[in-house]
Amino acid sequence: MTRRVYLHVGAPKTGTTYLQDRLSLNSRSLAAHDIHFPGGPTVSPALFNFRAALDLLGQDWGGPAGHAEGGWSAMVRKVRRRSGTVVISHEVLAPATSDQVARAMRDLAGSEIHVVYTVRDLARQVPAAWQESIKQGRAWTYEKFLERMTQNKTWFSRAFDLPRVLGTWGAGLPPERVHVVTVPQSGDERRHGDPLWKRMCEVLGIDLAWAPLDSDRSNRSLGRSETQVIRQLNKRMKRATRHEGAYDELIRNLLDQGELVRRESAAVRLPPDHFDWAEERAERWIEWIQGSGVHLVGDVEELRPVRPDPDERYRHPDRVGRKRQLDTALNALAAMTREAARRPDPDRTLASRVRTQAERLRER
Repeated sequence: MTRRVYLHVGAPKTGTTYLQDRLSLNSRSLAAHDIHFPGGPTVSPALFNFRAALDLLGQDWGGPAGHAEGGWSAMVRKVRRRSGTVVISHEVLAPATSDQVARAMRDLAGSEIHVVYTVRDLARQVPAAWQESIKQGRAWTYEKFLERMTQNKTWFSRAFDLPRVLGTWGAGLPPERVHVVTVPQSGDERRHGDPLWKRMCEVLGIDLAWAPLDSDRSNRSLGRSETQVIRQLNKRMKRATRHEGAYDELIRNLLDQGELVRRESAAVRLPPDHFDWAEERAERWIEWIQGSGVHLVGDVEELRPVRPDPDERYRHPDRVGRKRQLDTALNALAAMTREAARRPDPDRTLASRVRTQAERLRER
């Protein structure tokens, strides 16, 4: 039985949400062509892949305690029952250690293993990573995040380190089985879907006609004001409360994917004084790709950050005026209140949390 396994290991903030959702939506039609994106009987393929990745890494976040336990073993069993092509995809895999990668390779032995890494320039990558960390409950300033990024002291800096990620995941693999897919440059992130999808299909051997359903999902960016309000809210919430689940649901699904992304606020950008650092990293990535012999889909020039117009004013995300923050906070509060009223039990904990936040806003 011939079987190829493609391990799409990231990077985060490279359209992975879109790619995984499109693979999920078309999983049945793709299976008819012997291309499989494994799922479970009660969970979507995207969630099944997430839990498998967490279990492989020994992590347990993004759900109730123990929700990922056994996920990787379940994935391996499904892979071993398949022929053709199997895709395993989740960006949390990017910073895996050599021991974790070695386990994955042992467990998938008997298959022709490929590693896929989607990557984009740091001028777009870094601001998106800070916003994502805020959505996940962090409360650090953009300044602090940038400081730790440039010192390689964040989870994202490890996940974005192309030579390290592919040096670890690609160890022992022929270079032609390591695939780098660049994310096209574009002023509108939502337009990345089609060209990025086509590039991924080229790597995976998917005919575009086999996956006709498009995805409207994207992990869209917030503006500087919206990000700042969520950051301030994170500071005011007890850490234990943030991890109970309801708060994350409101922030990630209601606010950042619903109400707040519709508001007009200046985008979070890489500061002008960080472009030299970003360009140096891009040059290192490009040299590594060109010298390694890995399979490139796209153009390495897309990894070079595009400097802003020197006449364009830079708006620092840590310096949002109070009037702007208040307007954004009230929009957020209105959205939370509508959601609390919509739910069947108005006395549940969520409603009380909304009232608490309303009282804190009035005190400001």
